[in-house]
Amino acid sequence: MERRISWSAARLALALAGMATALAAEGGAGAAGPLLGFRAEAAAAQRAREAELDARVSPAEMREWMRRLTSRPHHLGSEWGRANAEWMRELFASWGYEARIERFDVLFPVPLERSLEMTAPTYFRARLEEPALTADATSGQRTEQLPTYNAYSIDGAVEGELVYVNYGVPADYEELAQRGIDVRGKIALARYGGSWRGIKPKVAAEHGAVGCIIFSDPAGDGYREGDPYPEGGWRGRESVQRGSVAEMPIHAGDPLTPGRPAVDGVERLPLSRAATLTKVPVLPISYGDAEPLLRALGGPMAPEAWRGGLPLPYRLGPGPARVKLAVRFSWSLAPALDVIAVLPGAELPDEWVLRGNHHDAWVNGATDPISGMVALLAEAKAVGELAAAGRRPRRTLVYAAWDGEEPGLLGSSEWAEAHADELRQKAVAYVNTDSLSRGVLALAGSHSLERLVNEVAREVADPETGVPLLERARAAAIAAGDAERRKEVRARADLAISALGSGSDFTPFLQHLGLASLNVDTGGQDQYGQYHSIYDSFDHYARFMDPELAYVAAAAKVAGRITLRLADAEVLPFTLDRAAATIGGYVRELAELEERLRAESEERERLLAERSLELAADPRLTFVPPPALGRVPFLDQAALKNAAELFEKAAARFEAARAGAEARGLAPPQRDELNRFLRGFERRLTTERGLPGRPWYRHQIYAPGLYTGYGVKTLPAAREAMELRRWDEANAELRALAELLESARAAVDEMSAKLEAES
Repeated sequence: MERRISWSAARLALALAGMATALAAEGGAGAAGPLLGFRAEAAAAQRAREAELDARVSPAEMREWMRRLTSRPHHLGSEWGRANAEWMRELFASWGYEARIERFDVLFPVPLERSLEMTAPTYFRARLEEPALTADATSGQRTEQLPTYNAYSIDGAVEGELVYVNYGVPADYEELAQRGIDVRGKIALARYGGSWRGIKPKVAAEHGAVGCIIFSDPAGDGYREGDPYPEGGWRGRESVQRGSVAEMPIHAGDPLTPGRPAVDGVERLPLSRAATLTKVPVLPISYGDAEPLLRALGGPMAPEAWRGGLPLPYRLGPGPARVKLAVRFSWSLAPALDVIAVLPGAELPDEWVLRGNHHDAWVNGATDPISGMVALLAEAKAVGELAAAGRRPRRTLVYAAWDGEEPGLLGSSEWAEAHADELRQKAVAYVNTDSLSRGVLALAGSHSLERLVNEVAREVADPETGVPLLERARAAAIAAGDAERRKEVRARADLAISALGSGSDFTPFLQHLGLASLNVDTGGQDQYGQYHSIYDSFDHYARFMDPELAYVAAAAKVAGRITLRLADAEVLPFTLDRAAATIGGYVRELAELEERLRAESEERERLLAERSLELAADPRLTFVPPPALGRVPFLDQAALKNAAELFEKAAARFEAARAGAEARGLAPPQRDELNRFLRGFERRLTTERGLPGRPWYRHQIYAPGLYTGYGVKTLPAAREAMELRRWDEANAELRALAELLESARAAVDEMSAKLEAES
């Protein structure tokens, strides 16, 4: 298959390859040295097993699986979604797994009515439909495709003047307010980007808007990036990004059964009490439908940073463009069918390593999620064949193909809630994939697993350059970073992994249950303009994403190694010093945040005073002053700072004690106690009360932000209280966080003392 890469992308790839080769030469590469959690002789056997896994991962086989799974639309509740689930269950069973389908009945609204009309200054009716393309074999499956809509928008028919709100995040509304533009009673027109889509209607409603329209601007993923599909891979004029707008920062999963599995006999909330539904009706549109609306807007020009890629003046309004927006939904339940495949462990069957990817899509979903799904299948087949040959993992493996991820992490959240008690007792870690394509490896998750994933990434080769994936990722970080970032990357031999917010199926495991979790991703050198459209198809993937599925195969080898090492390690490969150091960095960021907020308050006071003098001098001037921020009071961060420093010292002591105990040799009872401590470590960073106003999220270190959605907020309770200037709450959360870290420190020191006493 022809590989379509722009000359600029090709030059970037060559530059990254050269830089990665140099970095590999500096830092060493390849399979050498000890493995975390394995004695020397066991490490050699483990590497041999992983080499066999690599040999069994077949891109050609994954390609055919992708073709089959994407041949029809397979959204939640669809016939092809059910057929795919049953087919995968049979595949797992044929590979030696105990395979079953677990069903949950979840709220899944489907549109009954959608319309968008401009009634002034001229008439226009939006098309709200994506046309079939002869170059895309599955794009014409009209009767099976979900229409373009946003799931969990409320029903509504509203009319009002239009206001362009840029990305529709809080800072954009402050900019509008300073220009004297009020959105109360109006309809907000926001472009995708800048935040997760569900934040846009949330903030619009908070500012009094009666409706929200979200459009794909070509500056984001359209012709500003390259040729539109089908000539290139980027979003075309009529392509629309579907997606959920449920307020998932409150809770993931079924809106009617928060914290409980959506099964028969469980009490369901009435629709009127579902907290995650929007407060105003919402509709997504293409840039083809958005262009007439933007052309009809008057008012001042938008700030330069707000101007997108359409050939027109971006004005703010309000009006004279006036629109009518109407949406109405079915509000029915749909079956979420999770495929669960279990390979019992040879020695420790009651310790579970979980590996998941979702199988539902908004339409055909070749990139999102089937690229990741076929990687999981390839791993599971290889592991099953190794087990049949007598090399069964020590711990139990649970492979999961989740349903209902797209509307709101439904299948994974309901399964996690249904099995919460058992998972707290038995689960070791959760490893997730989702969308995979050509480009750079990206790893994110619990920082206690940072050393493990770097170790793995050093041992898998990048398909194009031949250097380790880790070194190519380091080269990309250096190439994309500023001087400070480049210095930071060069100063260490591996990479700091990112923290997880939300947006995929790791959320219920990490942030609700407190289970150490990872997300494995590849991408960045593709042409992915078809996110959540009918054109995210096999034809698109085979031309523009990863034509040979080489990076899908590489991701399968990475995730497969991580999963097997978690399953086979004698001592679980968690390292607490990385986690403690990262948390210490987050604590230092809170001190910096306090200083920044104080500086912002002082600057606002200065601005208001200056503008007041200007207005007094010339009454003809008009100025809408921003609200005063008020002074930042004293925040007592000393206890938290001390707790974080002591936690870092305790973690360093633990790693030394653990290394010494392993070198001397651990008796089975000592090893078992150590492993119980390690797999329970992440839960020590959670609380039963959860986060303020959203108790479903229990993790106190990582959470999706209230106004970022997918984007992570670290130390979220304290950080967001400070950002929202809730000073009493901020002080209370700073104290609570200090107590949490002190409790975790005490447990770490207790375990260290036991290891030291065994010398």
